Amino acid sequence: MKRLILGAFLATSMAVSAMADEMKMAVTTSFHNSGLSDVLLPAIKSDLGLDVQLLVVGTGQALRLGAAGDVDAILVHSRKAEEKFLAEGNGTHRREIMYNDFVFIGPKADAADISAATSAADALKRISEARAAFVSRGDDSGTHKKELSLWSGAGLDAEGFGDWYRAVGAGMGAALNTASGMDAYIMSDRASWLNFANKGGLALLYAGDPVLFNQYAFIPVNPAKHAHVKTDLAAKLEAWLASEAAKELINGYQINGETLFVFNAKAK
Repeated sequence: MKRLILGAFLATSMAVSAMADEMKMAVTTSFHNSGLSDVLLPAIKSDLGLDVQLLVVGTGQALRLGAAGDVDAILVHSRKAEEKFLAEGNGTHRREIMYNDFVFIGPKADAADISAATSAADALKRISEARAAFVSRGDDSGTHKKELSLWSGAGLDAEGFGDWYRAVGAGMGAALNTASGMDAYIMSDRASWLNFANKGGLALLYAGDPVLFNQYAFIPVNPAKHAHVKTDLAAKLEAWLASEAAKELINGYQINGETLFVFNAKAK
């Protein structure tokens, strides 16, 4: 009898599991490192019966996966690159979901004195003038693209920097670990920094410049280019990400009393 009951239970569990829809979404390492995905995915599964398989990569790689039709949707944070992706017909549209900001992290001693900076450009100029160790993602991610644009905006060319500038070609967590080990400066999204456990002698030294605004957007892959993509599931996920349920979870996600993201999806 016990075997019969166990067999029936397993069969039911397998049937329920088989009923769950599945889709693939490429997301940024900063989104994943924030821990927010651990909050959202179970809610999505519960509300929609949808298993979202995440491919955690930098924004550049996420866009390439979308262009190749290897995922059904992407969640990224580099508007210029996103608009190019859409212009090339790789996505159907762009839907803003949430935002946070970029921050400058560095050693508490702050030899470059960026805590006294008047702008993001000023902070970077101070680091350059001090030739203070700086870790760059160097991975074509949204964060890396933003960092390079900020150096350029400050009138500086990262390609001409000396050995004080280290591009590691890694995700946000790995780059923060490198900066912690080197006692170096680094630019991070606020969520990844707050969720980062190995802070060591590092501290958040500069934030607040409007240029550091960091928007995340959802883009479904274009079925006109890739007929196999699960457009219907991507649409369901998008509707949920823009819903009140998602708003409550995103705005309510905190670490040590600090909010990591702000929901700003607009109704269609």
